[in-house]
Amino acid sequence: MNNVKSLNKWANAHTYLPVDILRMALGVFLFMKGVYFFSNTQYLVDLLSPIDKFDKFGGGMFLIHYIAPAHLIGGILIFFGLLTRWAITGQLPILISAIIINFMGQMHHQNLLLAILTLTVCVGFLIYGSGKNSADYYFKMQQ
Repeated sequence: MNNVKSLNKWANAHTYLPVDILRMALGVFLFMKGVYFFSNTQYLVDLLSPIDKFDKFGGGMFLIHYIAPAHLIGGILIFFGLLTRWAITGQLPILISAIIINFMGQMHHQNLLLAILTLTVCVGFLIYGSGKNSADYYFKMQQ
């Protein structure tokens, strides 16, 4: 617990506007991916088709109903900097699975690169936190 508090203090002391803009861009990107997956569910089904070969219990349908809402809600939370670490923790299984699925099925180089880049940025914000220009910081200062 003290380790997280010391990381938060360091992050708040060394916060920069470009980092906050990157966090907001990540939130917008994830939100738009969620909207895209909601509007094109067949595309999401096609992406998850390599899992259906190994899945005997219908978990692919669960994933379809988890991915789009997680991207929508997580994107909004990350954009505003509200519960950023929790929202990113919800995105990590999706992004790791996106990388693994590329190796299981047909290789989509653009999707693989996008998933690796997004995972890298998410891990960075998981360590760094939401920053000074966020709802988390605002609510913490109100106490």
